[in-house]
Amino acid sequence: MINTTYQIIRTIRPRQWLKNLSVFAAAVFSGNVLVPSVFTMGVKAFIAFCFISSGVYLVNDIIDAPKDRLHPIKKNRPIASGKLSPVLAWLVASAFIFGSIFFSITNIGTYFTVALIAYILMQLFYSLWIRNVIILDSLIVATGFVIRVFAGGFATSNSLSSWLILTTIGLSLLLAFGKRRSEKTILRRHAIPTEADEEKTTRKTLKHYPDSLLDSMISMSASFTIISYALFAFQTSSDKVSQTLKSILPSILSSPKWMMVTIPFIIYGVARYLYVIYEKEEGESPERVLLNDMPLLLTVVMWGGVVMSIIYMIPALT
Repeated sequence: MINTTYQIIRTIRPRQWLKNLSVFAAAVFSGNVLVPSVFTMGVKAFIAFCFISSGVYLVNDIIDAPKDRLHPIKKNRPIASGKLSPVLAWLVASAFIFGSIFFSITNIGTYFTVALIAYILMQLFYSLWIRNVIILDSLIVATGFVIRVFAGGFATSNSLSSWLILTTIGLSLLLAFGKRRSEKTILRRHAIPTEADEEKTTRKTLKHYPDSLLDSMISMSASFTIISYALFAFQTSSDKVSQTLKSILPSILSSPKWMMVTIPFIIYGVARYLYVIYEKEEGESPERVLLNDMPLLLTVVMWGGVVMSIIYMIPALT
């Protein structure tokens, strides 16, 4: 029983719940996340996405089990290795998926529920077909992040900046294409063919992804992310400065765009992620990269701290 529980926990991937923190984006940048009712709805949205995404991971691993057994790392997944019964996995996945939908209907709202259902349908469609279509597979992975951000806005009743949406699209594309690049690197490192016959290929699309194409898409996505975020930071920065700050700032900084201070963190973070992909040859799992690469983790933490200070502390100064 203990071993079965452990295998279920491994399969639902709690580490990947970090992605679901994006549901707080709309509330954070609207300056309302500390409002108790807004924060509570954000937590509910986070819980719902954690359960729905874990249900998707279970279904995905069931479908992918035959191919995962050919992969040097994925062959150790509980279902692929035979440590977790597919029947039990289906039962747990059904409980997670339908439970999260029921929870969202009764505790969050209609628009959020629609977004949640759209997410699960998209993921199932991806697992069954789109994952075998070059480029479109990465676009669908990226769309999952965008849906999370929109769903968070629906749940907390906060509007989204168009530049924030574009930044999310750019970052999610960077992670998606970076993931594909790292998958090819891992297979090459373990001498697993990506251009062999389909029966021996762990992911069909990898044999159609030339390194030059992935490198171009990664470069484009990185540039798109930085530019979009820079414009977002400029557009969302408040011109209001307290009298206390005005008394100590020079005249040319009397109306500063404070959010632009966070742009260097984004530039370094993107550059560090590219370093992880190309030099450390990692990146197949973005959440693992974030937790294991200390410079990148510190950058994210510092960026979050500066953003919260600018949005919530500076306006409170008198």
